[in-house]
Amino acid sequence: MADYKTLHGTNIDTVSSDPDNPVKGQVWYNTTSQALKGRILSAAAWSSGGNMNTARYNLGSSTAGTQTAALFFGGDSGSPPPGTRDLGNAESYNGSAFSEVADLNTTRRNTAGSGTSTAALCFGGTIPPATAVCETWDGSSWTEVGDLNTARGNLAGCGANNTAALAFNTDGTNGITELWNGTSWTEVNDLNTHRTGLDGAGITTAALGFGGQNPADDSATDVVESWNGTSWTEVADLSTARSYPGGLGAQTAALAFGGTDPSPAYHALVEEWNGSSWTEVADLSSARFGSGGAGTTSSGLAAGGKTSTAAVNTSQEWTGETESTISFDAS
Repeated sequence: MADYKTLHGTNIDTVSSDPDNPVKGQVWYNTTSQALKGRILSAAAWSSGGNMNTARYNLGSSTAGTQTAALFFGGDSGSPPPGTRDLGNAESYNGSAFSEVADLNTTRRNTAGSGTSTAALCFGGTIPPATAVCETWDGSSWTEVGDLNTARGNLAGCGANNTAALAFNTDGTNGITELWNGTSWTEVNDLNTHRTGLDGAGITTAALGFGGQNPADDSATDVVESWNGTSWTEVADLSTARSYPGGLGAQTAALAFGGTDPSPAYHALVEEWNGSSWTEVADLSSARFGSGGAGTTSSGLAAGGKTSTAAVNTSQEWTGETESTISFDAS
């Protein structure tokens, strides 16, 4: 049988203080605290966050927000009669609870966003019909600014703030991408694979678009494309095809969570992107699609969505894999 040193490359040292930079799997005995200690890796997991005041799905979010400071806006309540499902209210999350803030000027669902909790952008969506309206958030109110060149809903968006954003999805037969510079939108290179109902992560010079729905037959897709500031390049596919996933993170470190396909099937699956491939990680607490996301793969937030029965107001906080030092006891 192999000994500890053969397995881990180090002896169990006896020390008077814990090492400054212990490696995963390292074990030592601290003579001062008289404790056997070790460095362990805790698995990534979701935990319950505060509830939104209004249940909704297909909402917009401040994609560059954090787990403790994020903004969510618009969406679909899923409640009849027609004409009352579209939402204009916005909610801010502080790490434990949601607070209602000033409403959008234009009520809408299937919208997208960018920015932070104090400097966000909301663009596109359906009223219905599809709209090109864009609004900027300054931390206290929304102001209408320059419209998208092409009115559309079910689009994806990302960006660092309210002066730099990327909007992308298929309109008709074109995978239109538009770039916001704080004043106006400019059409840039199209997506390679035309689809609607996708989501994304990143900023205007380094973004990721994943999943979506083929407009020709409504089938879900697993296609993923990476944006370098000029053009889109297809990269490794999702493990599971899905439309209307939620998303958060950056071009090289992102999460895709939930989603649906025409089966119909609602997904709780979560996949993590490391810049070259996708890995399935801990599932959401319940299957859903159309959630909003903010934060990073280390510390993220998913809010809202629709299950097989109704729109929900729940949120879930994501904590990525973490290393920590623990003490081993006799038990």
